[in-house]
Amino acid sequence: MKTILLSLAIVFSSLLSAQDIYTQKNTEIHDAEAQRITNDYNTQLALDANQFLIFEKKIEEFLIKRAKIEELYEGKDKLDMLYKMQARETEEMKDILTRPQLAVYKRIKSEIQPIAVVD
Repeated sequence: MKTILLSLAIVFSSLLSAQDIYTQKNTEIHDAEAQRITNDYNTQLALDANQFLIFEKKIEEFLIKRAKIEELYEGKDKLDMLYKMQARETEEMKDILTRPQLAVYKRIKSEIQPIAVVD
């Protein structure tokens, strides 16, 4: 019985830590890019100090996810995964932004964070 409970505890803790940006591989590049992107949004969203920090961490979380997708997928599959990821990101921003800010965010997102750039 103890073995089963211990196994379940390990499984659940690993699932929870998979969503934590602090346990994901973070680099200085992700930090700098998240700061740049957040500053770009902030010029039009006028984030308060608390929103700014949370928004920046959320952006960083999705930059890490984006890097994994770009590493693992190619072509149409990659674009589909990036599209779904951006939809999740927008959905999660509802918890951070006010309604007017969210409307502006949705309008300018494709300019600041395009899904892919065609060469």
